[in-house]
Amino acid sequence: MKQLDFKRAFCLAMVSSLLASCAGLETTISSPGVSLRNVTVQDLDFSGQTFLLGFDVTNPNPFPLPIKSIDYGVELDGQHFAGGRTLSEFTVGAQGDAEFAISVKLDLLRTAPQLLHIVRDAATSDVPYRIKGELGIDIPLVKPVSFESSGEIRLYASQF
Repeated sequence: MKQLDFKRAFCLAMVSSLLASCAGLETTISSPGVSLRNVTVQDLDFSGQTFLLGFDVTNPNPFPLPIKSIDYGVELDGQHFAGGRTLSEFTVGAQGDAEFAISVKLDLLRTAPQLLHIVRDAATSDVPYRIKGELGIDIPLVKPVSFESSGEIRLYASQF
């Protein structure tokens, strides 16, 4: 009976130790820097417009960050432009940089007439942007890592 109590106590101590070390891992992950690199018009017609949003990610951590999902919101000139969740698999190297892109289809005529002047003006001048979201990290027991940044961007049209 005493041996069984010792085994239970030992297992409980090991599980507690493991959980404590995993909880400590969460606090050691520094938030990566995410910035909007470019906004490109890929397709433009009467049914909608397709934009490609290019992002840069900087990992300040001394270990790689495997990204599995991205929740994001993008504002241009204080107006909601795009947002959502996308599944993505890429790794940002230890203290390294990476890029990712998200394709967004919008119907600017019906859903966001206030953005028409922003899109028009962004082709000739820089427009303030703000992005906010979370990166889902593919490391067991690690919660998503938040990011937020702002700056200015110019919209470019690809050849279509």
